[in-house]
Amino acid sequence: MSKAPKIIPISDLRQNASDIIKRVASSREPIFITQRGRAAAVMVSMKDYEHTQHENEILRLLARGEKEIEAGTGHELEDVLKEADKILSGIKP
Repeated sequence: MSKAPKIIPISDLRQNASDIIKRVASSREPIFITQRGRAAAVMVSMKDYEHTQHENEILRLLARGEKEIEAGTGHELEDVLKEADKILSGIKP
């Protein structure tokens, strides 16, 4: 069973920004910020944000590769594997 998301109103963020940022950084759990009772933003640690951006870049490269395959163009497997190793070496869980 997954944990319930942490949800706080924006007024709490204004009053306790430093503590909330520390909590996000240490727990690595996102905090959902509400405004007027509706979800307005999600706060995540910088480490998690960077990890997500890195994963997105890998997905973009995979999608581009699939398009190239469909178009009949592409690259040598050895070159692709070298590039993948460079990208994957940057992932830190």
